[in-house]
Amino acid sequence: MSAGAIIVWELLGTATLILLGNGVVANHVLRKNNGHNAGFLFINLGWAFAVFTGASIAAPSGAHLNPAVTLGLAIAGDKGVSWADVPFYFIGQMAGAILGAVLCWATYKLQFDDHPEPENTLGIFSTGPQIQNTAWNLVTEIIGTFVLVAWILLSPVYATGDGGTPNFGNSALGYAGVSFVVLVIGASLGGPTGYAINPARDLGPRIAYAFLLPIRNKANANWGYSWIPVVGPLVGGAIAALVYLLVHNLT
Repeated sequence: MSAGAIIVWELLGTATLILLGNGVVANHVLRKNNGHNAGFLFINLGWAFAVFTGASIAAPSGAHLNPAVTLGLAIAGDKGVSWADVPFYFIGQMAGAILGAVLCWATYKLQFDDHPEPENTLGIFSTGPQIQNTAWNLVTEIIGTFVLVAWILLSPVYATGDGGTPNFGNSALGYAGVSFVVLVIGASLGGPTGYAINPARDLGPRIAYAFLLPIRNKANANWGYSWIPVVGPLVGGAIAALVYLLVHNLT
């Protein structure tokens, strides 16, 4: 696939992911919405199916939507991802994340204008810790992303067993499978930091919030924390790939 095609498909898929993922948080947070105060599980479900929708759209490029996934696949070495293509995946993912955040704001423009606490709207677009602690916030993001990328790399795929009997593994689930994983990561591990588990998902909307979105009296973008949901997921994805390589070298 050409570099341009990778960028376009990843942009479209990631923009959809962020539009719907940020959108479910906006629906919960902003008043005068049908989903106002719907709760954390409501957000988990929205993000999970946002992954399904975005991945389905980006299927031609492999539907990474996430630099940590791209990095893990590249390190694994046998998943069809060339290191030469990695920058193009990253470009499409970041551009799509920024676009998706802008589209979310446009969808909820009237609710943003009406919201009585505009200084508390960063969390609609980007994550933040419930208890600030650099090391442990980083650990949380590493663990959550490790689970995601390890599932992608180690999950059984279609194979033909003895006597030609097909074993579909998790491939029969399609992109719903990874959506279920995102759902359980959010429900089980998302409490401390909001489970970014995706550098583009956090940094792209944070950039949009800081520089593009005309939300009156909004807060700063909390740049001091911003590196944690970037570095943590990349480390988690890399560790998952190294575990994958270790396991396959042992078998």
